[in-house]
Amino acid sequence: MYIPPAFRDDDIESIRATIRGARLASLVTATAEGPVATPLPLFLDETEGEHGVLYGHVAKANPQWKLPAIGDALAIFNGPDAYVTPSWYATKQETEKVVPTWNYIAVHAYGPVEFFQEPARLLEAVTRLTKMHEGARSKPWAVSDAPADFIAAQLRGIVGVRIPVVRFEGKRKMSQNRPEADRIGVAQGLAASADHGDREVAPLIPLPV
Repeated sequence: MYIPPAFRDDDIESIRATIRGARLASLVTATAEGPVATPLPLFLDETEGEHGVLYGHVAKANPQWKLPAIGDALAIFNGPDAYVTPSWYATKQETEKVVPTWNYIAVHAYGPVEFFQEPARLLEAVTRLTKMHEGARSKPWAVSDAPADFIAAQLRGIVGVRIPVVRFEGKRKMSQNRPEADRIGVAQGLAASADHGDREVAPLIPLPV
């Protein structure tokens, strides 16, 4: 990922927060047949290894797990993003030398991918993933709520994914390269937008205290 110095995010807690906040990731592997990508939820076990280990699963019918990966796999996590119009820049009124851009947060995680089918490991992975996404609900659903034989049959239809992370790349592009007056204009414009995603980005623009 291309990361200019102004947008580099090397803070591990910030990177982990982006991963936790991403509802859907993309798993990309290079193969002899070309690149293969699958959208899927992943969670990071921060207690394993130096950088943590990512877990998830794909459908057994998905050919990605059968194609040997060339080099490390890539897991892509996206955070909030928003279009930025030049009309919000104070600089526009001064010079007109402005163009549109896009603000966004992204994390790329790299590591060797392992696909597994052991029922006990699959059950642990799907249980942890379910707890993560059900935990905030007033009446969370649990894997154990379904009949054991039904869950066992469902597990036979998936393949687990395990990626010990060897490195992260974090990018946080939030108008840091713009003058203070432009950043204020961007934050105000996003905050006033009718789009929920824009309003989510607004407080992420770095402003003077």
